[in-house]
Amino acid sequence: MRPDLFQSPDYYLLDELLSDEHKMVRDAARAWVKKEVSPIIEEYAQRAEFPKQIVKGLGEIGGFGPYIPVEYGGAGLDQISYGLIMQEIERGDSGVRSTSSVQSSLVMYPIWKYGNEEQRMKYLPKLATGEMIGCFGLTEPDYGSNPGGMVTNFKDMGDHYLLNGAKMWISNAPFADIAVVWAKNEEGRIHGLIVERGMEGFSTPETHNKWSLRASATGELIFDNVKVPKENLLPNKSGLGAPLGCLDSARYGIAWGAIGAAMDCYDTALRYSKERIQFDKPIGATQLQQKKLAEMITEITKAQLLTWRLGVLRNEGKATSAQISMAKRNNVDMALTIARDARQMLGGMGITGEYSIMRHMMNLESVVTYEGTHDIHLLITGMDITGFPAFK
Repeated sequence: MRPDLFQSPDYYLLDELLSDEHKMVRDAARAWVKKEVSPIIEEYAQRAEFPKQIVKGLGEIGGFGPYIPVEYGGAGLDQISYGLIMQEIERGDSGVRSTSSVQSSLVMYPIWKYGNEEQRMKYLPKLATGEMIGCFGLTEPDYGSNPGGMVTNFKDMGDHYLLNGAKMWISNAPFADIAVVWAKNEEGRIHGLIVERGMEGFSTPETHNKWSLRASATGELIFDNVKVPKENLLPNKSGLGAPLGCLDSARYGIAWGAIGAAMDCYDTALRYSKERIQFDKPIGATQLQQKKLAEMITEITKAQLLTWRLGVLRNEGKATSAQISMAKRNNVDMALTIARDARQMLGGMGITGEYSIMRHMMNLESVVTYEGTHDIHLLITGMDITGFPAFK
């Protein structure tokens, strides 16, 4: 394993826009990634295994619900701090960031926003430390980009609900203690339910043979006449807007996270270009390699400005779903392009586990698809600016 020599690019001096607290939070996450993630992640990716021993550390650096209020176990940080933590974790690995994103935005967020006080106190403190891990059940075998078509359902049986159905492509599912599951009631209205491991009829088979997010645990959620206590229904919001609100928070985190992956690829390629000698000079002294590097740093800088402004809007309560959608699509596409160009710069070495680039590239092929595909996000922007929905 090569030493983690990462240096973060800041071409437009964006650090001057950050508070001392922002930089402290980011630097702590960066130091933790260098110490705990970088030395082991290639091995775990090769083995297709999630490094469970890092869960406690993720909690300690604020990787789980950093914006959750202190009274519920969170750090009470703002949205820019949340974004910076996601950036640093994904600089290490997108799969590790996925675990953090799911816990923060798709499990803790709905319990905080849509749950009652009893649910918040029961689950959030343990989720914040990583003592408890959660997952989010929305996507189904036949309903991905159209989650409103879900068939997972629950019936009121008097003293409990009876849940049936299945979800797939669920991060954290194989080892999650709880699942926030979205299902339709008998009237067809979507509600969130907290399903706990150990409930009879609830199983979480793992998904194998992935070429992407190999250091992240992915699985299914199977509900076969699961008896869910009525107190496990999230009472404060229903309808498709409820899970979509969670996805706004997660997509925002992804927009920051993708920058981390892009920065790591750029930094690796830049360093390699100064060390690799061909035709009696470093390849970084050639025009074509400089073109690649110049385009990389330009796109990273644009993405940094985009997400910083989006973070300010999130802090002010002004960010729209469409604005978040634009940032997620743009930044992941940017990161994929940079990963591919960086891989070319490293030649054959770029496909080996000695460098992080190929792992980032494979991971980003999932990130560009989950939580809204590249094309769906284009249509969201299109609908926002024209007023015409083109989904059907």
